[in-house]
Amino acid sequence: MVERHGYGQFCPVSMAAEVLCSRWTPLVVRELLCGSTRFNELRRGLPKMSPALLSKRLKELEHSGIIMVTRNAGGINDYQLTAAGEELRPLIVGLGNWSQRWMESRLSLKNLDPSLLMWDMRRNLDAGRLPPRRCTIQFLYPELSASQRCWWLVVENGQVDLCNFDPGYDVDLLVEGALRSMTAIWMGISTIRQEIDASTLKLEGDRGLARNMQDWLGLSVFAKTPRMRA
Repeated sequence: MVERHGYGQFCPVSMAAEVLCSRWTPLVVRELLCGSTRFNELRRGLPKMSPALLSKRLKELEHSGIIMVTRNAGGINDYQLTAAGEELRPLIVGLGNWSQRWMESRLSLKNLDPSLLMWDMRRNLDAGRLPPRRCTIQFLYPELSASQRCWWLVVENGQVDLCNFDPGYDVDLLVEGALRSMTAIWMGISTIRQEIDASTLKLEGDRGLARNMQDWLGLSVFAKTPRMRA
């Protein structure tokens, strides 16, 4: 581990905080734990973090022994968690579960981010519950700017790709609604049926895909954590 100047206490909590509690660092670790290994993948999970700061945090994590960096045959860096980094998994998951349990849902729904939502949906979607053919699902958030309004999930051969430009395939299912509604569904605060009944979500297209959406969507890893406050 790299030597740092920080709290000046021998307590292991303070020493760990010096490494992990700088701005964005826990979220970088979250993305690595979720399977991102390339710089551009990390950026998609951290769309509001500047590339310069991401590079800095990755170097800090490498110096602290939390990640190791290798260069592949194409000259692209791969970021992999070390044993020390992997051991952070229960801590990061625990933070998320604590927030899901104790933070008010209205606070989480103030921090809406379509890029993170769609990227999280891409990696958690259960492709095995979709038909054995290419499926193209478009998400439309009418209240957002043109650059953030339309997203496509393309599922083929068990792989899920996320596009924020038209991939050129026929759309099997159109999911149209407010970003707040889709985020509430994803976080387990609401359900697809509740949002449809409230006229804040509309599904058009393949009836089978629409009927089973709550199953193949996957939901956040924190969605099943029971809340302690309304």
